[in-house]
Amino acid sequence: MNELLPKLSTVPEGIHSPSDYLPYAKERLPPEIWRYLEEGSANNVSLQANPHAFDSIHLTPRPLSDVRSGHTKITLFGQTLAHPVILAPLAYQQLYHPHGESASAMAASAQEGQSCVSSLASQTLEDIISAAGQPLWFQLYWQENRERTLKLLQRTIAAGYNAIIFTVDAPVKQATIQLPTTIQPINLDLPAPFPALLPQQSQVFNGWMAQAPRWEDLAWLRDQTSLPLLVKGILHSEDAEKVINLGCDGLVVSNHGGRVLDGTPASLACLPPIVSAISGRGKVLFDSGIRNGRDIYKALALGADAVMVGRPYIWGLATAGALGVAHIIRLLRDELELTMALTGTASIQEITQEKIQISRNQNRN
Repeated sequence: MNELLPKLSTVPEGIHSPSDYLPYAKERLPPEIWRYLEEGSANNVSLQANPHAFDSIHLTPRPLSDVRSGHTKITLFGQTLAHPVILAPLAYQQLYHPHGESASAMAASAQEGQSCVSSLASQTLEDIISAAGQPLWFQLYWQENRERTLKLLQRTIAAGYNAIIFTVDAPVKQATIQLPTTIQPINLDLPAPFPALLPQQSQVFNGWMAQAPRWEDLAWLRDQTSLPLLVKGILHSEDAEKVINLGCDGLVVSNHGGRVLDGTPASLACLPPIVSAISGRGKVLFDSGIRNGRDIYKALALGADAVMVGRPYIWGLATAGALGVAHIIRLLRDELELTMALTGTASIQEITQEKIQISRNQNRN
């Protein structure tokens, strides 16, 4: 399907922010692929809430500040990154460009950042990390049982991935795109035949949820690797505390970009109580709704250690491959640096809640 897409070797003119890529990406992708990328679940309430939550937070300019030594460097799990922008795990990236996940990983590396590869990648784990030229992070979905999950985890470790993000908020399979025969979750074994259900049994409770991970499975997974382990899809402070108490190294505050349970609060609204509950005992990453550098600043001010960006970098990938992704990352970093400079902030560590103003009508869990 994507073989028919025109290839651009340069970034289009007139690109000044990540959102400028959006019409180019939409023009290049078939309608069904565009809908798969951009739509959320049900009525799109949570999808729309994510970016809107940032509007309730205001920035305070602090002119005349000396920020000549400013920078955006951070350290995560022993790795120094030039900026706090991490590419979120998105599935089947060859839907958007023939070079797929390899192009995204290569761009993240070129921009001195980090990328997290999805369990549902359309290229092999080994090829992706080879293209990146550096260790990457891996996003792990539960594979029906512990045996299958451990097999995938061990392959990931052998390939050189150096952090695991365990996604827990999407155990129920929902309608999705019909993949072309040339694009498949190439790193996964074929699923086992689904057990037959009795007429009185529930497809959800007796079917999907019977194979979904539980807290004891997270404790087991923690024992299987010494790599940094984060749990993605946490929105409640009590769940965040459980994650840390089980020995995990952190979590990702995320409502899955509004793609799973519609009606959840915006991820940003859930960030402060979770940061408070964790109280520095683990890293807190933020995901869902980042569209520009000002959004990154606001998430960091509310306590996130770094952010994960999803759809915007796919706009760049669809438009100009690795070059487009690299440009998206650079634009986000430039916007973050500009926001920092105009608010008198010289480092990521100086981005605190005192730097922002929160409207009283912001919803929180």
